[in-house]
Amino acid sequence: MRPHQTVLASVPVDPDRPEAQQWLLDELAKPEYQAARPTWFDLAARAVMDWITSLEVFGVSGPPGLVLLVVLGIAVIGLVLAFLIFGVPRLGRRSRVTGSLFGSDDDRDAAAIRRSAESAARSGDYSLAIAEMFRSIARGLAERTVLTTSPGTTAHEFATQAGRAFPAEATALSAASAAFDGVRYLGQDGTAEQYSAVSALEIQLRSVRPQFDTVDA
Repeated sequence: MRPHQTVLASVPVDPDRPEAQQWLLDELAKPEYQAARPTWFDLAARAVMDWITSLEVFGVSGPPGLVLLVVLGIAVIGLVLAFLIFGVPRLGRRSRVTGSLFGSDDDRDAAAIRRSAESAARSGDYSLAIAEMFRSIARGLAERTVLTTSPGTTAHEFATQAGRAFPAEATALSAASAAFDGVRYLGQDGTAEQYSAVSALEIQLRSVRPQFDTVDA
């Protein structure tokens, strides 16, 4: 018998059960098999991904990307419905109040008109300061949607309607409208005292609530 035949003949071809198990363990213990085994991190990551994928949001299951798209879609639909039902928020409407104020075209907001009045007062032009501060009062109430005015609304009409919304300031409003008419139409010179009164009224009206929501003048 040749040598290699002797070696082959000595290898058992039909091992018993314990010997077969030992062969399997020896084979799996080789480095190439150990390197291919998943680590604890691999197992943990797979478990987390399986859990996320199994989540359901509003009855929709699937990958996180799909769930996120569903949530965003519902949010967008909700916003659209809110705008359709309730309209544009009041804050957005305030910045669009423009147009004529007591016979003069004026697209400034209340804050800009107030700054103009304060600048005129600092320079000693109280006639302009009084007229501008009264305009600021009117534009401010329009921006708050308390009092809406038309191009033909007079200062007296405005003061009367505003006095209904602010009864405690009705007398001051009437005096302010008289001062406005005096410097604007009657050629009177405004005084520092008149300006101070109109300016104080403008500050007061910004801090109080009207008796009812909207008045048309």
